Formats: sequence, structure tokens, C-alpha cells
Amino acid sequence: MLQAPELTPEQIEKDKVYREMGLTDKEFEMIKNIMGRLPNFTETGIFSVMWSEHCSYKTSRPLLKKFPTEGPQVVQGPGEGAGVVDIGDGQGVVFKVESHNHPSAVEPYQGAATGVGGIIRDVFSMGARPIASLNSLRFGNLTNDRVKYLFEEVVHGIAGYGNCVGVPTVGGEVQFDDSYEGNPLVNAMCVGLIDVKDIQKGIAAGLGNTIMYVGSKTGRDGIHGATFASTDLTEETENNRSSVQVGDPFMEKLLIEACLEVIQSDALVGIQDMGAAGLTSSASEMASKAGMGLEMNLDLIPQREANMTAYEMMLSESQERMLLCVKKGQEQEIIDIFKKYDLDAVAVGTVTDDKQFRLYHQGEVVADIPVDNLAEDAPIFYKDSKVPAYYEEFQSMPDYQPKVTNYSETLAKLLQQPTIASKEYVYDQYDSMVQGNTVFSPGSDAAVVRIRDYNKSIAMTIDCNSRYIYLDPETGGKIAVAEAARNIVATGAKPLAITDGLNFGNPDKPENFWQMEKSIDGISEACLALDTPVISGNVSLYNETNDESIYPTPIIGMVGIHESLDDITPSHFQADGDLIYIIGETKAEFGGSELQNVLEGKYFGKAPSIDLEVEVERQKQLLEAIQTGLIQSAHDISEGGMAVAVVESLFSKKKLGASIEVTGDITSALFSESQSRFIVSIKEQNKAAFESICKYAMPLGKVTNTENIQITQEGKTILEESVRELEQLWKGAIPCLLK
Repeated sequence: MLQAPELTPEQIEKDKVYREMGLTDKEFEMIKNIMGRLPNFTETGIFSVMWSEHCSYKTSRPLLKKFPTEGPQVVQGPGEGAGVVDIGDGQGVVFKVESHNHPSAVEPYQGAATGVGGIIRDVFSMGARPIASLNSLRFGNLTNDRVKYLFEEVVHGIAGYGNCVGVPTVGGEVQFDDSYEGNPLVNAMCVGLIDVKDIQKGIAAGLGNTIMYVGSKTGRDGIHGATFASTDLTEETENNRSSVQVGDPFMEKLLIEACLEVIQSDALVGIQDMGAAGLTSSASEMASKAGMGLEMNLDLIPQREANMTAYEMMLSESQERMLLCVKKGQEQEIIDIFKKYDLDAVAVGTVTDDKQFRLYHQGEVVADIPVDNLAEDAPIFYKDSKVPAYYEEFQSMPDYQPKVTNYSETLAKLLQQPTIASKEYVYDQYDSMVQGNTVFSPGSDAAVVRIRDYNKSIAMTIDCNSRYIYLDPETGGKIAVAEAARNIVATGAKPLAITDGLNFGNPDKPENFWQMEKSIDGISEACLALDTPVISGNVSLYNETNDESIYPTPIIGMVGIHESLDDITPSHFQADGDLIYIIGETKAEFGGSELQNVLEGKYFGKAPSIDLEVEVERQKQLLEAIQTGLIQSAHDISEGGMAVAVVESLFSKKKLGASIEVTGDITSALFSESQSRFIVSIKEQNKAAFESICKYAMPLGKVTNTENIQITQEGKTILEESVRELEQLWKGAIPCLLK
């Protein structure tokens, strides 16, 4: 990137240098009008990061307004570092998801590690103690050497940072598909616990109050990270390693403890993480939200490299840094707290009342910008939307009817599909038990973390079937929310709210924008039906390589509450003789299914249908049965259908088997991916009580002590396999591909 001293405002305009920074000709004209003059190099850089999609949501904001964001459980909705929901007893759960896709494509270890660090800061900047991390990952197929490298390094990066910072990684999901080959997705979610009275906001209020910089020193890493995240990946951008930040989890651990102590001080007015666009976004957003201005002297910024320019300091995304607004005269109180943890805390600026963002460097004014134009009043662009030809073609196709002759062989193949196969290779590298509150760790339908000293716990999940969204974005959007809620309900918890990570291709392509528009419609409708408002989230666009877009992938992170620890329900069968039931109706629905992928090597046709009223009813009935103490185990049916769900329910240390009887079309009964379905087990004496609550439940069979799964129809065996042998195939699939 060209350096400031070399370029005058006139050169920036004449040589269109602003384009290199990610600004369009139209946007540069808007900036000239706002400023009443040509912007200098530093000002152009500041506008370019603040007006990037990553910071301003300039193309997605009109769509995000569709989300339901309110409800009696919502304490803080979108607009702050993270959202907050009420869980009673004066406590709240704070959570958010954030993407780090482009950095992870270029430097997978640091890209993933700093994604974890950034989302943890978003949570503790609210005043919450981080209690759990989750992640949602997407890669190309593991037959490709570069994909293997990306996969291994991303997992190492998440483990390397998460394990050292002392926040347990308790859940997540990984899927594999060709569409992510050049552009992996790395979405990190953090969940925190707070006393509602301690909630902090990112505001710089109070004329004359002091702006303090705390944490790590500023270096040249991550410069233009926000802009880099707002363009397509090309060979040129992939070589731009300076856009990737470098993390230090031990520094973050100190920062967490120091900030949680600082929030108890009445000297603190506001606090915000220096995330995307670093010092620029935190300072300008804090001032704009408070309706104030801000002056900063960049000579005072702690720097770890010599001769940094104003441009470099303002655009660096060095990690483990926070910006605080502190009451004038009480700075020493804050300095003393950070000193205890051996951290910098330096007064670098002042709150003003002129609504200007003014920066000084070496005795000169290097930027003087109306602050609202950077933050609250950044431009919004309304993009064209167009129905893709492929969607119309898929909708007009007859329903896909797979031909399966060998059911045992097909089940074995499905269990070895990387998207279905055991993710133990991944989560064995994560510390899921640190802090000592984890009840269900990775591998369950949803993770469960208990709240000490209370008879309640938190369930959390992160999920999305992007194949369905590709086939039919609106239906797929509904399914993504409904499936996350099924994961939560299966553990015995009541779903509360969601955070979303909206990963899409280039929004300038009308077909891509249509995918985003429709999936947001579907997500919104499901959130309203399930009473799970959207309280936070992130948008990651331009996920394309060589003009090929990823599948539309709006990740849903959801949190729920167990109102009693007695409600916590495992996903594995528990005892010989228990009755197995399927809840929900099975239809011949195979569009976007794993079976279609195994047989055809691609996805086409219609996505499975979903009726949200039916979904809500089934979830309510199952939750009531769990809370009444009738359920031994519950597991939602997803990829691979009923047969995979039953076998997964047997993969535990209990060494059980199952005897299953199916009716109707065998392929549909075993492998259909119809929605709104669960596999549950109950004790025989609870049969009548269970059936009176769960109206959609049909008997499926019995848990046995044989360590075999036997599936029959009208007394004839159609499949009989050793559970241990199937488990070995399931567990060995990913390690085998990596070799």
C-alpha cells in the first residue's frame, strides 16, 4: 500500500488511489461533498474502512431491518458488541457470532485464532465473563491437499488460541463441499454470563471525558483488514498477508480479567473492542453513538513498531486492544487496575461536543471528519435482486427419487461422509472442560454449560445446512433456525434467541443478493414463529474465488435455558429395553440430502418442506415431555435421515444396540431428510403418558443389549450391522481422508 507522505489529496483523486483502498468513484465523490474539500491520505483510508461492507453493512442494512429483534427476553438487541438475553435471577446471557473468512483463507492459523480472540472481546466488552466458545466451519472436500492444509491449520488456530485463553470450546459444526474450496468459512461464536446491572455500552459520552487506550501495543498487522474482508478473494488478495492480524491469547486472558474488574468502577463511561478497522471504528462509533465528537493525539498511542504513520495506526487491526471512555479526573483509578495485570492504559484523547473526529500527529491535524458520516450515517446502497435461473430449474424438476438396493452399504457410506462423520479429530484438540462447568461438550446436539450456584444451565448450538439454502434460500433459512431450535430442545432447554453469521458471495451480482434477501425472509419468519429474536450478528460478503461464489451460508447460533438441571437430556440411548419413538412425519424428500450427494455427487431439485406451525407444536410437546421427566434421550434427525440418527444415538460408552421396524418405502424411512423430526427413547412404563403429550410420536423399536442395529420390515431383516463396526467407520473417516 502506498504511504501517506508520498501522496497529496490531488494525487489521490487524479490516480484514483482510493480504488486501491476499496472505495468506488461514487463513494469518493460523496466523501468530497461531505468534507467540502479533497480528503488527505489518512482521511481516505479512514473512510475506506468505515464504509467497507464489514463495518458499515452498506448493502445488507436494508435487509437486516427485516429481522425481529425484540421480545420480553431481550435485554440488548443488535447495535452493541454483542446481544443480551434475560435468564432470570438478575442474570443475562451475552452472545454473538463473527466471521474471519478471508484472513483464514490466507493465514489459516492466525486467521482462525484471531477470529476467536475478537469474538471473545466483543463479549467481555459488554461486561460479561466469557463462559463458552463455539465455531462453524466450512471447507472444500478433503480430497484436495490445500483444503487439508486449511482445515488442519484452522482447527489448530482455534485450539491454540481458545485453549490458552481459558474459555472452553464446547460445540460447533464442520461441513465440506466443493463450493468452499477456495474460500473457507470460519465463524466463531462466544457466549458470556453477566449480571444485567453490569452491562456496558460502547459510548464516548460526557464533554471533556478522557479516551483511554488499553491492552497490546499497535503494530502494522491487519492494516486494511476490514477492506480485505469486503472484496472477493483473488491471487492478489491472497498474497496480502499484511491484512491478517496476529493474536496473543495470554495477553487476552489478562485483558479479560482487567476489563471485568474495570466495569465495577464508576469511572468507566463506555468500553469497546478495537475489532474490524481497529482504532478508527472503535473511536468513531463510540463518539457517534453518544452524539459527541472526539479528539485523539496519535503520538500517545502505544506502538510496537517505529515510525508508524497516522494512516497505519488508524487502520491497524492489532489484537487484544480496547478503547475506554473514562470520567475526567478518574484516569488513575483505571491505570492502576490495568497496571496490576501488566497492561498499558494510556490517555490518548478527549470527548468533544462538535461531532468531529479529529486526529493529531506530530503537531498537525491529520484528519478532521464529521463523525456521524463514518458511523451512524454511513451510506446505504440498495442492490438489484434477481431470481437465479438454477432456482427456477430446480423448482420445476420432478421430485428426486433415489434408487437404493443395498441399505447396509448405503448407511456405511453415509456415516463416512465428512459432513456426517465424527468430528472427534477436530474437537479432541479443543479444551472443552476448562472453567469446570461443561455438561455436554462437542458431539452432542447442543452444548450445555451449567451456571454455578443455580439450578439452571445454558444450552448453545451453531448450525446451518447450506445445501438447502442453495436449493431454496427462503425454505432453507426457515430450516436453519428450526434445526438450531431442535438441537436446543433435544437437550431439554427452551430456545431464547439467535445470533446470525450471514456468509454470502458478491452482493453486486443480483442472483447473490436475491439469495441473501430470501434467506433473511426465511430466517425472520422462523424467528417469529419460534420466538427466538435476532439479538446480534455479522455479515460476511464477497466470499468468492475466481468468480465462483460459496453456497449461501447464513450460520445460526442459538442459546436456550434449562429451567432445571433435571431437564438436561442426553442424545444417546440410555438402557436396554427402552422404547424408541420417531416424532414427526417422514416423506420422500431427498433434494439437498446427503444421500443425493452420495449417489449423484451434486445437489439439485427442491429442498425439504417445512411447516413452522407444525415445527413449533412438535418442539413444545417434546419439551413438555422432557420437563415432565418422561424422556430418556432425544436426538434431532438431520443429515442422513432416521437411520443415521438412530446409529448416532448408539455411539456411546453404554454398548447398546437397537431393533427397529419400518413401514412404507424403505429408502424414505431410512434416509429421507424430512424436517421437524426427532428420535427419542423412553422407559416402557412411561408409554401412555408420553403418547398423550407427544401427539406426533410413532413407535419405532427398542433399545437392546446386543451391540447390533437390526432394521426389519414386516418381519423381514433389511439391515443388520455391528454398532462398533459402524462406529469405527464413522470415527475413522476424517483421519483417513487427512492421511
